[in-house]
Amino acid sequence: MATTTSILHERIDFLTLYKKEMNQTEEWLKKRLEEAQHPDFILTTDELTYGARVAWRNSNKCIGRLFWNSLNVFDERQLLNEAEIYEALLNHIDFATNNGKIRPAITLFEPDRVRIWNHQLIRYAGYDMADGIVGDSDSLEFTKICESLGWRGARTHYDVLPLVIQVDDREPIFFDIPKERVLEVAITHPEYDFSRLNMKWYAVPIISSMRFNIAGTDFPAAPFNGWYMGTEIGARNLADTYRYNFLPKVAEAMGLDTTMNASLWKDRALVELNVAVLHSYKKAGVSIVDHHTAAQQFQLFQVQENKSNRNVTGNWVWLVPPLSPATTDLYHERIANTIKKPNYFYQQQPY
Repeated sequence: MATTTSILHERIDFLTLYKKEMNQTEEWLKKRLEEAQHPDFILTTDELTYGARVAWRNSNKCIGRLFWNSLNVFDERQLLNEAEIYEALLNHIDFATNNGKIRPAITLFEPDRVRIWNHQLIRYAGYDMADGIVGDSDSLEFTKICESLGWRGARTHYDVLPLVIQVDDREPIFFDIPKERVLEVAITHPEYDFSRLNMKWYAVPIISSMRFNIAGTDFPAAPFNGWYMGTEIGARNLADTYRYNFLPKVAEAMGLDTTMNASLWKDRALVELNVAVLHSYKKAGVSIVDHHTAAQQFQLFQVQENKSNRNVTGNWVWLVPPLSPATTDLYHERIANTIKKPNYFYQQQPY
């Protein structure tokens, strides 16, 4: 099958950018552009590594792009056996976790034949029980998928879902993640007693449901991670009413008046829940960043990009933190939400 014009243009754009930023010669570019004309053109590991890092740099919804050039890239395109892919995913979890000193990483699998069904490599299950939802309500559908494949959870609030891997049109296979491979953090507060709430969260957010797009090629199986910003856990995962909905219980533990909105009990509980998350992760020695520091880091990223004569793009709605947004300079900025490639994009679920 001939290479389409649009794919060829994306290959040319990427290779030209690679030549410029990686200081390649004109001879190198000429040779690679000739090779790019062929349908079976394949990117090298070095090109993929650079492209994955630039995709992070181009990720408009990410506030943590200052560290884009530190992304560790694992090229596993040769793996087409489910058990071997599972081992590679465990290796990614181990490398990224690093005893709490989180390292940003991405693992790339064969673009046309491998899919990972999970939203994140580590994620809690959700069960729709007779007396309400147990666990993460955001995982209800995928938990049912896992159960249809034969998996059974313990029906607790924090059951780690299995990894579900599919190669070609074969039936997907699930693999349990050994408990010792998942680092979790118990959420406590330096002043209030939150022990009765039994809150915890996992250390590393490894997104596995997005496709990595580079030079006209989609990599549907490309799990990647940075580290958590505190509000992702404290203002969303544990606080959202449609997730774990802990704010009323936090307010009760703090002795707040929840009978009227004007007491601002939700605001006060939200702040202290976020204090607890940051306190707990730091106490456990697990990398995390508060939203004020993250906003300052994004400003440094903007300075760096301007010095490199690159326009910074971003999605304002995502960049502004969900807690006290007006206290960050980002709140007062307007950034063009222009999409650049390489990049990471949403994709249709495989189920």
